[in-house]
Amino acid sequence: MSLDKILSIGGKPGLYRLVTQTRTGFVAESLLDGKKISVGMAGNVSVLSEIAIYTLEEEMPLREVFRKIHEKEGGEKTPVKHKADKLELEEYFFEVIPNYDEDRVYASDIRKVIQWYNLLCENGITDFAEADQGEEAAAGDEA
Repeated sequence: MSLDKILSIGGKPGLYRLVTQTRTGFVAESLLDGKKISVGMAGNVSVLSEIAIYTLEEEMPLREVFRKIHEKEGGEKTPVKHKADKLELEEYFFEVIPNYDEDRVYASDIRKVIQWYNLLCENGITDFAEADQGEEAAAGDEA
């Protein structure tokens, strides 16, 4: 499963998998407990594939950050817990992304990235490659 189907819903803990779309929104399943919820179009929803982390040069897609953590940890969960203190979180993140923008990436952002990565690992979602690379290449040939 790609990050295109994984959602963060404002005001709700954890991550959700997009199940289906409805006329008024969509149905999502929690990766924490498997419960399904209905979310309206007015909900504050972010698709993980659209999120990026600020670096000193440019924005780095979240999938690339997850890929770097995955390589560093050999596919395992992070040794640093998301509830660790600010200094420990920043030190870990600096090991993963040495050029992240310390002025624009807060400890709360690092907490979410670590929490989300560990939750994805627990659910066996570790394919952080670009989505539909083959389809994009085919679309480029048609143009």
